[in-house]
Amino acid sequence: MSALEVRLRPVTEDDLAMFRRFVTEPGLIGLDWAGFRDAQAPARRFAVDGYLGMDDSRVIVEAGGTAAGMMSWSARGFGVSRYWEIGIALLPDWRGRGIGWRAQAMLCDYLFTHTPVERIQAFTHPENIAEQKSLEKAGFRLEGVLRAVEFLRGQWRDGWMYSRLRSDPYPPNP
Repeated sequence: MSALEVRLRPVTEDDLAMFRRFVTEPGLIGLDWAGFRDAQAPARRFAVDGYLGMDDSRVIVEAGGTAAGMMSWSARGFGVSRYWEIGIALLPDWRGRGIGWRAQAMLCDYLFTHTPVERIQAFTHPENIAEQKSLEKAGFRLEGVLRAVEFLRGQWRDGWMYSRLRSDPYPPNP
């Protein structure tokens, strides 16, 4: 089986239906679903900046010419230092096909090329083995466990933090 062509592109108005699904369909984004959210918020945000803001942005992950999900990045920092925190949400039909790690590697390449940050980080859940493997394949390293960092599904949960530095080796064949 040949790998699907994966690319990142800006959000279009047609993608807003998928964004509304992410905030209204329980379980669609897997472990990260945090309850119902305002279904009109995606359209309002799109109207402001097309999801390409200075401190947080989203792009569409396309696989084989079809929108397979989305990626986000948000500015974080300590003092005057800034870094990016990224996230990915793929629709269920697109998971497990090698799309996630390639999209994550591509987004890192994009951010390291177009912004001066040294660090990109991502969190995942301890039980999300597929995402852990995806992050590692995309060049991320596990840094540690953040205890009780997230309240989700009625309880405080640990998170695993991964990072990739500008100076880390580039992953092969994204």
